[in-house]
Amino acid sequence: MDLFRSAPIAQPLAARLRAANLDEYVGQEHLLARGKPLREALEQGALHSMIFWGPPGVGKTTLARLLAEVSDAHFETVSAVLAGVKEIRQAVEVAKQQAGQYGRRTILFVDEVHRFNKSQQDAFLPYVEDGTLIFIGATTENPSFELNNALLSRARVYVLKSLDEAALNKLVQRALTEERGLGKRQLSLSDEGFQMLLSAADGDGRRLLNLLENASDLAEDNSEIGVDLLQSLLGDTRRRFDKGGEAFYDQISALHKSVRGSNPDGALYWFARMLDGGCDPLYLARRVVRMASEDIGNADPRALSLCLAAWDVQERLGSPEGELAVAQAITYLACAPKSNAVYMGFKAAMRSAAEHGSLEVPLHLRNAPTKLMKQLGYGDEYRYAHDEPDAYAAGEDYFPDALEPQAFYRPVPRGLELKIGEKLNHLAQLDRLSPRQRRKS
Repeated sequence: MDLFRSAPIAQPLAARLRAANLDEYVGQEHLLARGKPLREALEQGALHSMIFWGPPGVGKTTLARLLAEVSDAHFETVSAVLAGVKEIRQAVEVAKQQAGQYGRRTILFVDEVHRFNKSQQDAFLPYVEDGTLIFIGATTENPSFELNNALLSRARVYVLKSLDEAALNKLVQRALTEERGLGKRQLSLSDEGFQMLLSAADGDGRRLLNLLENASDLAEDNSEIGVDLLQSLLGDTRRRFDKGGEAFYDQISALHKSVRGSNPDGALYWFARMLDGGCDPLYLARRVVRMASEDIGNADPRALSLCLAAWDVQERLGSPEGELAVAQAITYLACAPKSNAVYMGFKAAMRSAAEHGSLEVPLHLRNAPTKLMKQLGYGDEYRYAHDEPDAYAAGEDYFPDALEPQAFYRPVPRGLELKIGEKLNHLAQLDRLSPRQRRKS
């Protein structure tokens, strides 16, 4: 029978090196350094419900466990990926038993809490409210969008940051030297090797340790983990990029703002970051077309044509040739004169249309294709602009009778809109007594 008995499964390196106390915990100094709010709450035993919001592998679960240990609280955990209301109720029953039999508080840690739907999130509320549970949720998504307001109002949100180079270096040194890590094998890592792991980990401590463990499995004892070995292991590693998630929208926002701020270098960087993370180039091409209308507009109308051409090139050539055309369009937009006059004018016109409802088209602006329509006055007093001096019907009114003329489009004094503004000002000076006033008189 012993022949079929399985050997114990060793824990992964990341699990073996999980911090056993706050002094071993790496990163998040902005929350846990002496005098910082979360550290103060811990030292005073003032536990409260909270949300840990941060990217993967920065210590959300570990921190929740440490909070339970420091406060001598019972620790229950559920994963929103696997659990439902049934598991929540079971955790509540355990919490009641802990309070009744041992007088202990219970921390309920909910991993991936954003995956719970509204009714599942609501299930926590009465037990958080009456103190049965101290709720700690972990999420990689923006709580403002993913969590109920009722739950957010009962928990304090703490933002956890990606681990920096110093924090990741501490993890590597512990992994290579401690007995529970790889210390028995006497492995080493060069500075170049560490930089390769650092780049591949992208601020994710768990990912760093998993990669290091994979590399150690291929290395000989009492040796250096070689650069060639790491290169073959890492391959084409992608940066953190979650399409549809917080990082996705943060990066497209950074690209758009760099273009708007006339910084081609920053715009190219964020474009490259999104491509490196696996973003669909066609999505970026579409967004670039939007930027041409929103932020350049008529200050340089060529920008829209250039961006449409870049989109067409991306569709025709694909990657990587197409990305160069999109990069060309991005740098052109960043360097072009800026105007949001069309964007703001369009938004103002939409607000006016929604506010004033279905106002009738004035008779003089209506078409009259039939005899009856002509008898009803359709098209009467309409002035054909091409028959007027300078092809402009001075004083003509193009708004409904119940609505005073509005100035939605206000060109900026930059680029071509400088000339457009001068023309509109000239035409305004030609307007004297309007046809509306003549019709009303």
